[in-house]
Amino acid sequence: MYIKLSFIVQKNRFKGLTDILKFVLEKWFLLDLICRLGRFGGDGPKHVRLEEVREKHSLQDRVEMLDAVPHSRVRSVLVAGHMFLNSSLTEAFCTAILEAASCGLLTVSTRVGCVPEVLPDDMVVLAEPDPEDNMVRAIGKAISILPSINPEEMHNRKLYSWQDVAKRAEIVYDRAMKCSNRSLLERLSRFLSCGAWAGKVLCMVMIIDYLLWRLLQPDDDIEKAPDISFRH
Repeated sequence: MYIKLSFIVQKNRFKGLTDILKFVLEKWFLLDLICRLGRFGGDGPKHVRLEEVREKHSLQDRVEMLDAVPHSRVRSVLVAGHMFLNSSLTEAFCTAILEAASCGLLTVSTRVGCVPEVLPDDMVVLAEPDPEDNMVRAIGKAISILPSINPEEMHNRKLYSWQDVAKRAEIVYDRAMKCSNRSLLERLSRFLSCGAWAGKVLCMVMIIDYLLWRLLQPDDDIEKAPDISFRH
């Protein structure tokens, strides 16, 4: 039985797939890497490099390259694999691994950015991005626990909801509304305290920015928001 890894991401310089591709496929001969790339528009600057790696190591029959994947087909592409590989060298929240988990896939990812905070430990196997054999060992660990993974159970787990996101966003907006509206002079005084030279430079930049803003966007052209009284 072949074990397939799915990889959906834009092929850019922050993704370390080209660095671990050869290591992974040499260690596990029965491991097919399905490269589902370019979901965020275009092929990306790493497309040529990935093609070169595939040609150099004669991996044409084991590495499948796709172009941009429409959002409507993301699920069908993900469920074609058994695990999801995220080899990012830098990352923020990484919604890609969240999408993979919602499709019932076990995730193997580099331990970068906020990735460790996105999924619980039983849904993701993390590894340091350097050296490359860290990811190889992480994939080996994921393969060993793959038989115990129930995709349907993983899919049904409620980790995030729009209701929870809306409540958190409301808290942020409430805090912003309680902040005092400082005048330009008050803001300049705060920038001035940043340093003997840096403070003066920041003040000059802010003054120029303010003048350009008032020149390009007069008050008469700004639609004023109506006052709304909130009842809690």
